[in-house]
Amino acid sequence: MSQSTLVVAQATTTEAPATGEAPAEGVAKATTEGTEAEGGHGGFPPMDAHSFPSQIFWLVIFFGLLYLLMSKVALPRMEQVLGNRRKAIEADLSRASALKNETEAAVQSYEKALADARANAQAIAAETKARMGAEMDAERGSLEKSLGAKLAEAESRIAASKAQSMKDVHEVAADSAAEIVSALTGTQVSKADAVKAITGLKA
Repeated sequence: MSQSTLVVAQATTTEAPATGEAPAEGVAKATTEGTEAEGGHGGFPPMDAHSFPSQIFWLVIFFGLLYLLMSKVALPRMEQVLGNRRKAIEADLSRASALKNETEAAVQSYEKALADARANAQAIAAETKARMGAEMDAERGSLEKSLGAKLAEAESRIAASKAQSMKDVHEVAADSAAEIVSALTGTQVSKADAVKAITGLKA
C-alpha cells in the first residue's frame, strides 16, 4: 500500500498536467503498477488465503469470548429461569394435590355426615313409631277399660231397669187379675193374693 502511494506521489510531482485528462491517466497507471508491485493478490479480503491465519486467530478469540459469555452469563440465567419455572410448577402440582386431598376428605366427611344423618333419622323415626305405638296401646287399653266400665254400668242399669219393669209388670198384672176376678166372681181379691197367684203361675 505504501509503494502505490509513493508511485502516485511521484507521478503527480514529475508529470505536469498538460490537459484535463492527463492526471487521471497517470493516477490510474500508478495505481495499477502499485497493485502489480504488491504481488497481484488483491480481491475480497475474507477469501484471501494470506489472511486465513489472522481470521482463524480472531475467530478463536471471538468464539472463546462467546463461549465465556454464554457459559458465565446467558446459560446460568437460563438455568435459573428454568429452575424457578420448575419449582413453580412443582409448587402448583403439590398445591393441586393438596387441594385434591382436601376435596376428597371433605367429600368423605360429607358422605359420612349424610349417612349418620340418615341413620339418626331412621332411629328417630323408629323410636317415634315405637313411642306412638306404645302411647296408642296405652290409650286403647285405657279406652277399653273405660268402655268396659261404662258397658258394665249400662248393663247394670239395664238389669235394674228390667227388674223394675218386671216388678211393675207383676204389679200391673196383679191389679188386672184382681179386677178380672172381682168382675167375674163378684168377690174382692186383695193385691197380695193376686201377686201370690201370679207368682205361683210363673213358677
